[in-house]
Amino acid sequence: MEHITSTPTTKAPAERFTGDVHLNTIATPSEPGRLAAALVRFTPGARTNWHSHAKGQTLYITDGVGLVGTRDGDVVRASAGQIVMCPAGEEHWHGATGTTFMAHIAMLVGDENGDGTTWLEPVTDEQYAKALDAVTR
Repeated sequence: MEHITSTPTTKAPAERFTGDVHLNTIATPSEPGRLAAALVRFTPGARTNWHSHAKGQTLYITDGVGLVGTRDGDVVRASAGQIVMCPAGEEHWHGATGTTFMAHIAMLVGDENGDGTTWLEPVTDEQYAKALDAVTR
């Protein structure tokens, strides 16, 4: 057993996120379990780049209201206590709404090369605005 009392909060890298995003690592993928988990906090309007995960990803919303969008235009609005599951290989993004903070615990199973995430281009302001519009109609 290992008791970890805290992890430092770090600013998420600008090459993978738009806006102010901060994270606390919970678990890094290592044998035998390969679980990767982090508490990620998004300020209003902040979001990830497009990305996918080799073995999928589970997002547990802990605070606020967020969006999860896919390449085919589907958008889910999720609030505290809700869970969004992104299947393996699905290109998606997630972040806060334009007016609220959002925090989630992001969980995934890594592979032999690390966490199995493939990072892609930023979500454009137009794509983000379209997603916001889709969930407020």
